[in-house]
Amino acid sequence: MNGKSTILIVDDQKVMRETIGMFLSGDEYELEFAGDGPTALRKAAATIPDLILLDIMMPGMDGYEVCRRLRGDNVLAEVPIVMITALSDRKAWIKGIEAGADDFVFKPFDTVELRTRVQNITRLNRYRRLIVERVKVDWVLDQADEGYLMLDEAGKIVYANPRARLYLDLPLDNLGTGVFSFVNEARRTYHFEPSEAWRSWPESPVGDVARYLVRPESVNAKPFWLRVTNLTLPPGADVHQVIALRDVTEQMELQRDVWRFQSMIFHKLRTPIAVMMNSLELMARHAEKLPPEKMAEVAGRALNAGRRLQSDIEDILTYLKSPGFARPGAGLKLSDLGAMVRKIAGILEIDTLSISGIHKLGDTRLRLTPEAVETILWELLENAKKFHPEGRPEVQIFAFLMDSGEVGIWIGDNGQNLSPEQLVQAWLPYYQAEKGFTGEVSGMGLGLAMVATVVWGVGGRCRLYNRPNSAGVIVELIVPVQDEEEEQSRAQMALPGKPLSDTLA
Repeated sequence: MNGKSTILIVDDQKVMRETIGMFLSGDEYELEFAGDGPTALRKAAATIPDLILLDIMMPGMDGYEVCRRLRGDNVLAEVPIVMITALSDRKAWIKGIEAGADDFVFKPFDTVELRTRVQNITRLNRYRRLIVERVKVDWVLDQADEGYLMLDEAGKIVYANPRARLYLDLPLDNLGTGVFSFVNEARRTYHFEPSEAWRSWPESPVGDVARYLVRPESVNAKPFWLRVTNLTLPPGADVHQVIALRDVTEQMELQRDVWRFQSMIFHKLRTPIAVMMNSLELMARHAEKLPPEKMAEVAGRALNAGRRLQSDIEDILTYLKSPGFARPGAGLKLSDLGAMVRKIAGILEIDTLSISGIHKLGDTRLRLTPEAVETILWELLENAKKFHPEGRPEVQIFAFLMDSGEVGIWIGDNGQNLSPEQLVQAWLPYYQAEKGFTGEVSGMGLGLAMVATVVWGVGGRCRLYNRPNSAGVIVELIVPVQDEEEEQSRAQMALPGKPLSDTLA
């Protein structure tokens, strides 16, 4: 709909059409003309005018018949019709009203009166059409699977469709009173991730980074993910900001499970498979030359490797059937973290490793299961080795209990520094609505983004930054501890605060 109203002028006399057109000419109206009834119906169907000025006395199909046909058309039934007539008797007026006319202008007409009536009618009709369009839009939004919010300049919610109300637990009315702030309402339930992308809110993040609202996993529910998108507004929009909330939980869980399965398969199964295959190959090639006791020894190694493989497969299947990463009573004891780190570092042949702070945490349990922590450590330590220029990183791990009751785990190495772009992109989940999962962050190891989804999913936070004044990076994980009472209710969430101090510098 452009800024001009369309007026269809219908009269069998050309001079009358031109006269009316002259009175209404200018930049305000688009004028269409018809000299008979059938032409008027065709022009009306093609242009859907904002007003029809219709002469009554026309040969063939008169104005009454044209009016009746217009009122019988589903598309044109609501178009205002003003009849132009020289008839002044009461019967003619009643007949015109019965045919569906909205108003009358009498010949000879006053030009000021004509322009005033046309102006008022077209303005009211445009309002009516805008309301009709708004009703259609509201219906579409009410049926939408995505949540939609409209915000004013102060970030207050002035409109929310039913899905958005559900996501943010908003009331059914009183949204237009300026009471509800989008950020404050989302904060009651969700974490804002990645934290770097939200620091510029409500402005768009640098590099068009995706923003997410994450409701952490609880005893009764898996993590819930909403992707937050600022929609571009057309010029002249009467709201400051429109936000779309899209549920991407299924996509995030799918990619996380694929990554988790691949990691466990690779890390758990490669050692027993290698031992078993080497033993079987030795027996197959040299069975006739091996003495019985040596054959028994090799067969025993193969059998033990097979049993370990069977046990690992059962562990993986059990893990994949588990409800999530934050099962009550199943969190990793911090006292077991050191042994887990040393085991992984040994397999990866990381010779220089220092661990501190863990002994002070006792039997504090993380809200992450041992399997989840092991998968995360594999990813981070493997990256430290993979991206070290010589493949021989010096790794430092420091764990401590924070004032907030969470556990901080810092993993630092002496490998490469990263560019600002890499630091921003490192924790981004792979999911993008238009591209799907890429499976890789340029310049980083596979799976770093999935580490973030696991930690965010239990209400934790992640940060990656360069070591000050030296080569290498520090991975900072802030993980909630397991608390049975807290597990029964959802914790109040806050926007990420300032980064922690550089203890590992």
